[in-house]
Amino acid sequence: MKRIGVLCSGGDAPGMNAAIRAAVRQALSLDMEVFGIVQGYEGLLDGEIKSMQWRDVGDILQRGGTILRTARSARFRTEEGMQHGLKMLETFGIEGLVVIGGDGSLHGGLELSKMGVPVMGVPGTIDNDLAYTDFTIGFDTAVNTILSLICNIRDTSSAHDRTTVMEIMGRRCGDLALYAGLAGGADSVLVPEVKTDINEVVRKVLEGQQTGKLHSIILRAEGVEFSSDELAGRIQDVTGRDARVVVPGHIQRGGTPTANDRILASLTASKAVKLLYDDEPSKAIGTVRGEIIAMDLEEALNVEKTFDMDMYNLVNTLS
Repeated sequence: MKRIGVLCSGGDAPGMNAAIRAAVRQALSLDMEVFGIVQGYEGLLDGEIKSMQWRDVGDILQRGGTILRTARSARFRTEEGMQHGLKMLETFGIEGLVVIGGDGSLHGGLELSKMGVPVMGVPGTIDNDLAYTDFTIGFDTAVNTILSLICNIRDTSSAHDRTTVMEIMGRRCGDLALYAGLAGGADSVLVPEVKTDINEVVRKVLEGQQTGKLHSIILRAEGVEFSSDELAGRIQDVTGRDARVVVPGHIQRGGTPTANDRILASLTASKAVKLLYDDEPSKAIGTVRGEIIAMDLEEALNVEKTFDMDMYNLVNTLS
């Protein structure tokens, strides 16, 4: 294979630029032509495709976001859209793709793969919701961003004898809240994988106050059955103390990627390009127990995500 494309799709994640850099420079080192597709599958449909050279990816390793930009494309999900995307790849002579993104992005790549385009999936999402890999690019940075916010919130919560409910991203996966909660000493971590009784959370806050605890930090992941406002309101009504909701939102997605995310991005994207160069069939690249792995793309997307109950129980034990 001599001509490949690189795109980012779905939500951005710190480390995507490191992956783009690795893919471009690895391809050029193998005398391959490499094209950047702007705004993911949406840009593919519009022909926003440009040749990329060594210097085009200079000074981006430390930057969050993605220089290729990203988008979610409803058009691409249709049969007509996929056929048009295939025609665009043929028009530019692109023989294979490196797709950097999460579950939806890799499923889009799988559909192109079924149409005959070799696709290598690189796991780029802060949610850590791809089951075939231990970690995804951007997850470590997001955990550290949330950890910094917890430290800041703890200071002001202690000063006001306040309970703070922080709303954490992750869609249907509670890993962000779980890891940040353990590292940040949260009093409670609420995740969609474990059904939680709201009254049990309130009782824990009340018990802490009765032993002289000045504050409580609760991390509530997206997908939990009751809202952050509902929880804060119940806590305030029962305890008589102030309870606030903090929603960091897309702050969790931004920022300079950590060393771990830069390394993971560089290793997985380089592996993806080498596999395309060797004319390997479509794969999902990831990391398992510290080793870089490549699994059949369709098989990888069918792996069932498991939740770490031992870590979850440890959070409650240590709090």
